[in-house]
Order: sequence, then structure tokens, then C-alpha cells
Amino acid sequence: MAVPKRRTSHARQGKRRSHMARHPMQLQYCPECQEPVLPHRICSNCGTYRAHKYEKKEEEK
Repeated sequence: MAVPKRRTSHARQGKRRSHMARHPMQLQYCPECQEPVLPHRICSNCGTYRAHKYEKKEEEK
């Protein structure tokens, strides 16, 4: 089994993990109601996405 000969330094470990940092959420604003919306999602306020109106379907019992 392969075993490292030397301990991994903090600098090398940090370089490897540099892409694992947390990034802020990207928000867009709905062109219809100007509410903040996550990208590629239907606006929860007015129900539009890419200039199309989507209505919530009623659940059947």
C-alpha cells in the first residue's frame, strides 16, 4: 500500500483545497416584479420565467 514519505504541508494542503471555499449566492432580479430570484428558477412572487407565465397546479386529492 502506498504511504506518503513526508507530511503534507499547510501550504500544499491549502493549494489543493483552494476551490472548496464558499461563494456568495448569485441572485438575479425578476424583470416583471423586480424581486431577487435564483438563476434558472421560476419567480416565486409572480410566477414568471423567461417572459412566460407559469401558474401553480392544484394538487388533486
